[in-house]
Amino acid sequence: MTHFSPVTPMIVAQLEAIVGARNLSTAVADRQLHAQDMSRFAPQLPEVVVWPETAVQVANVLSLANAQRIPVTPWGAGSSLEGNPIPRFGGILLSLARMTAVLAVHADDFQVTVLPGIGYKDLNVQLARYGLFFPPDPGANATIGGMLANNAAGIRTVKYGAAKDNVLRLEVALADGRLIHTGSRSIKQAAGYDLLHLFVGSEGTLGVITEATLRLTPIPALMSAVMASFPSVAQAVEAVVAVRGSGLDVAALEFIDAGTAALLARENQLDLPARPTLLMELHAAHPETIQPGLEMVRAICAEFGAERIHATADPTERQRLWHARHHTYETWRRARPEVQWLITDVAVPISTYPQLIAQAEAAMAAQGVGGFMIGHAGDGNVHVTLAIRSAEEERRVQAVNHALVQKAIELGGTCTGEHGVGIGKAAFMPQEHGTAVDLMRALKQMLDPNGILNPGKIFPA
Repeated sequence: MTHFSPVTPMIVAQLEAIVGARNLSTAVADRQLHAQDMSRFAPQLPEVVVWPETAVQVANVLSLANAQRIPVTPWGAGSSLEGNPIPRFGGILLSLARMTAVLAVHADDFQVTVLPGIGYKDLNVQLARYGLFFPPDPGANATIGGMLANNAAGIRTVKYGAAKDNVLRLEVALADGRLIHTGSRSIKQAAGYDLLHLFVGSEGTLGVITEATLRLTPIPALMSAVMASFPSVAQAVEAVVAVRGSGLDVAALEFIDAGTAALLARENQLDLPARPTLLMELHAAHPETIQPGLEMVRAICAEFGAERIHATADPTERQRLWHARHHTYETWRRARPEVQWLITDVAVPISTYPQLIAQAEAAMAAQGVGGFMIGHAGDGNVHVTLAIRSAEEERRVQAVNHALVQKAIELGGTCTGEHGVGIGKAAFMPQEHGTAVDLMRALKQMLDPNGILNPGKIFPA
């Protein structure tokens, strides 16, 4: 294990010289605010919180930390679910929250260049005046830097792709303080190794993103949401595969189980029956394009036994629906405050999605544990969220989690579709990647030989 040095008063003074007194804090309250994300993993206090405002300041903080062997944990919005930004070894908490500028909007190229601390929802508010938006939609107002570091995705991945599919160029600060640029503003890029995507999804373990040029999409002129409720989970999931197999270009295709549908209906005043339900959205530029798509969705859902199909183009109703879906986890936490939750994040090829859901139901029944299922069904991703109220339930919930990961990998899938590895999925890395984990460790060693960048993440202990 790497042996790190403490943050001494002398180090604090040097950090203050880099970022300024107002951009540094050792106060317990500030440290506590950056000790835990939205996950159930134990908080860990950093020794100091710094808020750099420029890439040069980020680079200088890393250079100092590297020379002194002090761990550095990057922080975006703290909305992650796998302990990704918890400072497990104390040290320096590097918050990018004050690096929020939009540097350039290249509207004619459908691109924007931003600093990493801006929230994607805030960015889209600014882009709306140009008729453009950044499509990945993880729900919480995650920062662009955090989204890229975790390769975040969300409800619109089925049409627009994940964060990795919507980034063109990055500026990254390396552990030794070097600033490098990867990628370019050209859509086509074939020069050399693809270092751009090496850093996307690396969770701050290889470098800290300090600037990003993103690919944008025109805001659709027409958006229609569709809600289809089914008698059984199996019918709903089979309909998912049929919709995807039809060639229909849906923008969102979500699955929620009956319990979740009932909860969202009650807490958000939505007209949702307590049945396994698909939530879909279609985007188009012209009415004659969207209408055939709606008719096809209706026909497919009816074929698989949908009891109720409701479509709406009303912006208010549609926004209320997706707001409720985005806040499902928080709604369950409010409804069941006595419960801790373990969230799975497995994903598989779409043709095997029914097998994955069947395994989830079977594993929960076999272990006698409760919870709920929601998923980005259109891209084969499901979040089985399991309730824990005792040590015995913890054991049984972990058995369900392991069974799900095992099944996902058997089906050609992954232990984490969008939340990242962080702390929670590190144990599954050898099972999923085999000896490739050794190559990942070698890359980490080459770029971060002193192991200061977000230590304790991705790799099993």
